[in-house]
Amino acid sequence: MFDFIPIEYYTPVFYNILLIVVFGVVLNLFTKGYTIQNLNKKEFASIWLFLAVSLYMGLRPINGVFVDMTNYNRTFEYYASGAEVKMNFDILWAIFVKFCSGIMTAPLFFLLCAVLYVFPLYKAAKNWLGKDRYFLFLMFIASFSFWAYGTNGIRNGIATSIFVLALSFYRKKYWQYVSLAMSYFIHGSMMIPIAAYILTLFYKNPKHYLLGWIVTIPISLIFGSQIEIFVTSLGLGGERLQYLTMDTKAQFSSSGFRWDFVLYSVAPLYAGYYFIIKRKFKDEIYIQLFNIYVAVNAFWILVIRAAYSNRFAYLSWFLMAVIIFYPFFKKQFFKKQQKVLAYVVLVYFGFTYFMNVII
Repeated sequence: MFDFIPIEYYTPVFYNILLIVVFGVVLNLFTKGYTIQNLNKKEFASIWLFLAVSLYMGLRPINGVFVDMTNYNRTFEYYASGAEVKMNFDILWAIFVKFCSGIMTAPLFFLLCAVLYVFPLYKAAKNWLGKDRYFLFLMFIASFSFWAYGTNGIRNGIATSIFVLALSFYRKKYWQYVSLAMSYFIHGSMMIPIAAYILTLFYKNPKHYLLGWIVTIPISLIFGSQIEIFVTSLGLGGERLQYLTMDTKAQFSSSGFRWDFVLYSVAPLYAGYYFIIKRKFKDEIYIQLFNIYVAVNAFWILVIRAAYSNRFAYLSWFLMAVIIFYPFFKKQFFKKQQKVLAYVVLVYFGFTYFMNVII
């Protein structure tokens, strides 16, 4: 374990090392075009990044500074003591923890969790961009919520990563459906992005998805409380939707209509609008990814006043990196595209660093 790093500096160390890596990418974009030109070097860089992040995240000390990590540890010890698997909505996760508790220690369990969180993102980036996988993989890691959902919301993070992997299996439908099912049985809240995925199979017009997202804002402002009560009454997603009825007075500050979160969510919306509608980017994979993001984010807008609504926002936010950066590697949109890409990276990771380190 990396217990030689003071626990209060553990997360800042991650972001500051990542800052150096991202600045290296930006510098290369400004001076040489794409960051790593040789295919073998790109693969080596991707594997090195996967191993470094997995080890640093997975071998962190078991400490309350990572919030829910201690709860996961208690569950691990509960099953290690001989307890039977709890039959609930997240049965696959319960079976996984029970199995691990019988053959490994808690530190190894958290290392495995980190691998299951990070590897699907590496594989998805490879499936989508092939030789350019390193860049997209790095942007997944540079995302605002990446660290939090690998160290705190562990189960949700693994489920969303497997969902991303499922979307990248666009030529392997069997593996896509298996991965979607796995993501749901790891964390019941995945029913929301899965429902959006199913919707995009039948309705594909991105303009209408955008219009629908815009309409949800006045609807939420006027009828938000009633919508939250109605959705909760459906009993969908088990304990996941209990966040909607929690007392917001004593909960995380993300309760209320969060215009700052809405503005943050607009970045992929604008990217999709620019590439698909304004620049006529006719890529079926990208259009589906964009539509899924918009649909899930619209659902979050409707329940935005709920305590912990940031957890619902994450059900769309984890797709941000691919929505923003995928088109750059599929088509020439700008005269000096590499420099435009460099500026976008600066803004993208700049927000992550500001929110997680500076403030």
